[in-house]
Amino acid sequence: MKNRVVITGMGVITPLGLSINSFWQSLVQGQSGIDRISRFDVSGFSTQVAAEVRDFDPQEYMERKEAKRMDRFAQFAMASTQLAIKDSGIEAQDLASTRTGVLVGTGIGGIETLTDQFQTMFDKGPGRVSPFFIPMMIANMACGQIAIALGARGPSSTVVTACAAASNAIGDAFRLLQWGKADVMVCGGAEAPIVPLAVAGFCSMKAMSTRNDDPRAACRPFDAERDGFVMGEGAGMFVLETLEHAQKRGAKIMAEIMGYGVTQDAYHITAPAPGGDGGARCMALAIEEAGLSPGDIDYINAHGTSTPANDKNETEAIKTVFGEYAHRVPVSSTKSMTGHLLGAAGAVELVACVKAIETGIIPPTINYVHKDPECDLDYVPNQARKAQVKNVLSNSFGFGGQNACLVVSKVED
Repeated sequence: MKNRVVITGMGVITPLGLSINSFWQSLVQGQSGIDRISRFDVSGFSTQVAAEVRDFDPQEYMERKEAKRMDRFAQFAMASTQLAIKDSGIEAQDLASTRTGVLVGTGIGGIETLTDQFQTMFDKGPGRVSPFFIPMMIANMACGQIAIALGARGPSSTVVTACAAASNAIGDAFRLLQWGKADVMVCGGAEAPIVPLAVAGFCSMKAMSTRNDDPRAACRPFDAERDGFVMGEGAGMFVLETLEHAQKRGAKIMAEIMGYGVTQDAYHITAPAPGGDGGARCMALAIEEAGLSPGDIDYINAHGTSTPANDKNETEAIKTVFGEYAHRVPVSSTKSMTGHLLGAAGAVELVACVKAIETGIIPPTINYVHKDPECDLDYVPNQARKAQVKNVLSNSFGFGGQNACLVVSKVED
């Protein structure tokens, strides 16, 4: 018999705030974390806006020496992990165990370190490259640093599946707990891609919004005038436990993970499959594993990137799975406010799903002004909505055809 798996702690570092409360209040109020990029000169870039994490001081979460040996994405991961552990109330000695594991998703990993150290070598020669370059740059180091800090010696891995990475990491942690391979899993995703090279690369793909004159309106999922995604940065981390372990220690249980779907489009390196085939199959798998029917889903947190192809295909995928009910189930994209956190997106969005269950409030899709006849669902436009929320579906789709969907539910006594 499979173990039931519950969420007992959450932590976030986001463009909308550095705590669960500030993040959630900003979502409910429809605030945008998108503005003109401040970290470097963007005058030569076609896209000049992003959702930056502001006022983040890594020394509030770790020693200065430790922080200097971590890329920004790993600092985000470590900080949000500390917040999640504090939120869970779990004792440090319970984590320092072979029954505690760590899974972290990221799309790009330590790209800031990579670009900085390349410039150092170019300007000053190979002898000046930092001995910490490789340990800071490699994608698995956020996971490694967290495990070292906690003494967590159980199942450990890093998931790199582009924008599905965090959801895959959480889903894989869910599986390990289901199968009894661990008692506690610390999992989520982290990303810090707002560096010149990454921005230039996405600009060359013409994937990002060029609405530079109005940053807060640049990300407009499902709107007829959407013109691309807006890059974001940050992290979201969770403490997951088997229900038995959580009950034994008297933990506060926030929600239960009920289903996990993972599929592949096998179609194109960046474009989604026509009609959202892979996404539709992924949603259906997650709902089926949860023991639910599509009509039981009270809210869908969409991938909703604000690109013409993604939003159209995701809408078609939802219609495929939900049929007539597709026009009644609320669907929103919190990326309209956070920007797209790439490999961290699924984790930060799952926090929003859990808070929707907890508070009975569905966050909106802001900047929804012009109706697109090909995107004709209920996108909770511009204002949060009160509703009874018991079962939530979270969608994450990534380059390379990667799809990951999670179903989380309210825990009944």
